[in-house]
Formats: sequence, structure tokens, C-alpha cells
Amino acid sequence: MAENDTMPDRLLLVEDDPRIRGALVLGLADEGYEVVEAGSGESALRAMEQDDFDVVLLDLMLPGMDGFSVCRTVRSRGDLPIIMITARSGSEDVIRGLEAGADDYVTKPVVASELAARIRALLRRARPERPEPAVIRTGDVEIHPDRGIATRGGADVHLTLTELRLLTELATAAGSVVTREQLLERVWGYDYFGDTRLLDVHVRRLRRKVEDDPSEPKLVLTVRGLGYRVAG
Repeated sequence: MAENDTMPDRLLLVEDDPRIRGALVLGLADEGYEVVEAGSGESALRAMEQDDFDVVLLDLMLPGMDGFSVCRTVRSRGDLPIIMITARSGSEDVIRGLEAGADDYVTKPVVASELAARIRALLRRARPERPEPAVIRTGDVEIHPDRGIATRGGADVHLTLTELRLLTELATAAGSVVTREQLLERVWGYDYFGDTRLLDVHVRRLRRKVEDDPSEPKLVLTVRGLGYRVAG
């Protein structure tokens, strides 16, 4: 069931194939979600201008405005969680979609129960149950997990919810290595069976926002063969 105790979480499903769309609407409704449908990128953006949603489920291969463009537009407007749907998990589509701002991905054929598990994990990141420190400081970066914001040198850093969760996990263990497996479990909350593309792309995105020179990082460091650490 959805995480909200009073109202079901609202999903925007952007998929041009009416058969896939219909099957997912029924399956996700059974999981306790309210689903609004959009058959194109343009109609999806109009829907988001008129209403609020908790998660966007975004097919990449759309007619007209494709899913990559929709993802970039949504991300430019805020941190609304995005799960992209792709037919080609082994291609560059996954990397392109993550670079465009998606938080997670699933591959076709999509199983509603698996998609619901990803949605629940994503919403848990947005609504953490465990208490967080009021402020975490590392270098000139300050993280306010309870407020969902981060600053660098006193200026706001616009992070997505997933980027903020990732930075929080690394900064909480400042000076220590956090393995890829630990980060996938703590940030994504799901067993990805060794698929580290999610993590590596999000680290690249994070570095672009918190490093002076992302190609020569001084804050978020790679520990080869193990994972990542934040300089203590």
C-alpha cells in the first residue's frame, strides 16, 4: 500500500502505448496508488502544471517530445521523483536517462509489483523515518536532512532527493569508505544485483554540484574496488 496514511500517493504515468498504460494503471491501483495517465511528453508537462504528483513514471521512447527531454524539464523545475521506463537496459538509454535527472529505472516488460516496490523505496527516501542530525558539515558543504536542503559556501545547492540522500549517507560516514553495495541499499533501498550504473551516474551528478572541478574531486572521492568516501 502507499505510504500516506490518509490519501493514496498520486502517480503520473507517461506511456504512449495504451495497452501497457492500462495494465500498469490496474496493477498500481491494486497496490494502493492513484494513477493519472498521460500519452505524450507534452500532455505530461501540462498535467504537472495543473496538479501535484508524488512520483512520475516516465517512458523514454515517446512520440514528439521524448522522455529524456521531459525528464530534463521536470528536473529543471524541482526535485519531483522520477522513475524512467526503458526497453533497453543494456544500452546507453539508462545512462542518458539518469544523466537527464531520473532517480531510478525499470525495464520492459514492467511488472506492476516490482514497479510498486521501486516506488515505495523512492518515497521512503523522500520521507525518511529515522531521525537525522540537524546539520551535517563537510568542508564548505552543509547538509540539513530534516529540511531537505544543502548549501555550499552559504549558497543553496539544488540537489534532487536522491542526490541529497546520497550526500547525507557519505557525509555521515565522513572519512570512512562506504561500499557501493551499502550505498545502493541505503539510498535506493532495493537489491540491484550489482548494477552500479545508478550509483555512479548519481555520483557524477553530485560532483557537478559540490566540487570546484568535478574531474578532480576533492570532496566526494572514489576508493577503487570498494566505493566512495567524503573527505574527513
